[in-house]
Amino acid sequence: MTVGIVLVSHSPALAEGTAELVLSLTAGGVRVLPAGGNSDGALGTSPPLILDAVMRANEDGHGVLLIPDLGSSVLSARLLIDDLAEGVLALADAPFVEGAVAAGMAASTGGDLAVVQAAAKEAWSFRKDPD
Repeated sequence: MTVGIVLVSHSPALAEGTAELVLSLTAGGVRVLPAGGNSDGALGTSPPLILDAVMRANEDGHGVLLIPDLGSSVLSARLLIDDLAEGVLALADAPFVEGAVAAGMAASTGGDLAVVQAAAKEAWSFRKDPD
């Protein structure tokens, strides 16, 4: 039905909290999954955890947008994109929370992968201080 979203963070709490926010704002109308922390649940990243979230997020086959927070989460997301079929995954160059919310809203209204990715990226323009 919709594009899935995977939140790739070094922090399980950050990924889970952001997913909860997106689900709340979209009334559960989007598949958003946290992939935070390493395999022990500590700070870090885990490619197998990310891959599992991607597979669950893509149950509908409409693709998945990966939204990483920083550093190695970006690298892990890029490596996964290189390994999977073209058109299945896209990377969001976006602020983590704002990008996730924007992507969730776009996905919940039926946007395709390119539209959802663009919405996340556009979140850079939402300035808190216009000066």
